[in-house]
Amino acid sequence: MRLNVTLECRFVTTPDGSAWTSTMFPHEFWERYLEVFDTVNVVARARSASKPDDSWQRVDGPGVTFSPLPHYVGLWQYFLRRGALKRAVLAAVDRDSAALMRVGSPIADIAAPALERRGQPFAVEVVGDPWATFAPGAVRHPLRPLLRRMLSRNLGRQCSTACAASYVTAAALQKSYPPGSDTFATNYSSIRLTAADYAAGPRSGFTADGTTTLVTVGSLAQMYKGHNILLDSAARCVHERGIDLKLEIVGDGRHRPELEALASRLDLDDRVRFHGELPAGEVVRDLLDRADVFVMPSLTEGLPRALIEAMARGLPCIGSDAGGIPELLVPEDVVPAGDAGALAVAIAETVETPGRLARMAERNFQRAAEYRDEELAARRRSLYRHLAECTRAWMDSAGRRR
Repeated sequence: MRLNVTLECRFVTTPDGSAWTSTMFPHEFWERYLEVFDTVNVVARARSASKPDDSWQRVDGPGVTFSPLPHYVGLWQYFLRRGALKRAVLAAVDRDSAALMRVGSPIADIAAPALERRGQPFAVEVVGDPWATFAPGAVRHPLRPLLRRMLSRNLGRQCSTACAASYVTAAALQKSYPPGSDTFATNYSSIRLTAADYAAGPRSGFTADGTTTLVTVGSLAQMYKGHNILLDSAARCVHERGIDLKLEIVGDGRHRPELEALASRLDLDDRVRFHGELPAGEVVRDLLDRADVFVMPSLTEGLPRALIEAMARGLPCIGSDAGGIPELLVPEDVVPAGDAGALAVAIAETVETPGRLARMAERNFQRAAEYRDEELAARRRSLYRHLAECTRAWMDSAGRRR
């Protein structure tokens, strides 16, 4: 049986028909679905390139195909291309395959009604919360309030009508988007951590002397990752508390010039480095290993992969109370989302207390061990098998009707 998977990540295609990623979801990610399904077809946006960059990773390959959707960035382009996008989505999500959607997702909002009209079962992997994504301050758009209500309502319906639903959180997303009474429900992270992703042990040798390097990883396409909050907090630490800080920012997007200008206004030019988008794997691991503290000041989250990866490197971490972050960090390492003052205090108290840094590193490393792939694989397989069984039963029933 073939499985169609829709998701919001943007990919690249080359003239030979190959699909590539510069960040997440290479071919090895899709192999998890092949444990149950014969083939996997990835349905997602893709732009064209004449040839792949040396740092890109191949997406399609043995058992994995790719159905490109019209490329768009941002809400306006989505609305402009929605007609072509809808036609492409409906062509890709066919009756002869199982269907799984990574949500919340505008692409899933096109596919789900068609699947419901057919009576075709589908599964959802809930990886984000549109209510938080479109909260005030997270996204700047005149239709933000309307989109917030509409997309949240759509996700709630998808979770309640899916034959199977998984959540990246243990409880946070389930409270807002509960599964239906007959829905098979479980939870697992999308992250796949191998032995190479884990440091030999937690970070040690912390002192209160010298420069402290903070690092954060997240898209700059929208403001909901809280980079502006982090810059404000770093400036307070430097200028009001006299702390010697440097900040490494990994990620790219349309708000980068705005954030670079903010860093300059806050007199942080020589303390902040914008790395842009970096390939996943060794390059990011090396940057994490050179840092002292990972900070995730997000306004909205599911269960953040970047935070778990930092914990696996044995890093002390500070995060906001958005989404599933409090499921990963203890309360003393969590601050209210959007509160630059509270974040500044947490950073200052943390970096000035070597003993606290060591305790944070130890517990983060132990917590990250729970996200080794073998710990999550059994729950993933149970959901995939349930989806396959429901789809097979629907196909048999449809065949009898014909």
